[in-house]
Amino acid sequence: MDLSQIISIAGKSGLYRILNQSRGGVIVTSLTDGKKTAIGQTQRVSALSDISVYTVEGDILLEEILKRIHDQTGGEAVIIDIKDDNVVRDFFTMAVPEHDEERVYHSDIRKIIKWYNNLLDKNMLDFSEEKAEGDDNTETPASDATEDSKNDTDGEKASE
Repeated sequence: MDLSQIISIAGKSGLYRILNQSRGGVIVTSLTDGKKTAIGQTQRVSALSDISVYTVEGDILLEEILKRIHDQTGGEAVIIDIKDDNVVRDFFTMAVPEHDEERVYHSDIRKIIKWYNNLLDKNMLDFSEEKAEGDDNTETPASDATEDSKNDTDGEKASE
């Protein structure tokens, strides 16, 4: 699963896959309807690989959260009443108990759940390759790799 090629565009709903770079920005296709569009350099975009969520002790990458949701649901879509704040928070707390409840808003959780369902529907959530990569790399502990990834982010949070 390569979340660096999937982006969220400020002011536009849904997720987009990067197809190609152009002189003035990038060419993307919507995961919702498949329409291609050009995104200019001035538009705010966030690659899903750069997004993290606040926890009590720091941040956790979106990819890890999606994996936890996948494990929580047994690889199925999240089917909850997304309009009920308590249900949304309870579900997310089961998947990510250490999230910072004061800084992670209900709207952030709703967005993550929608993204998860969208990526699952498009068969873009494959956690099996990550397990294989982790088995081959015995010299670097997984916790060090996660720590490096967190330090490489540019501060993007799920609240965007």
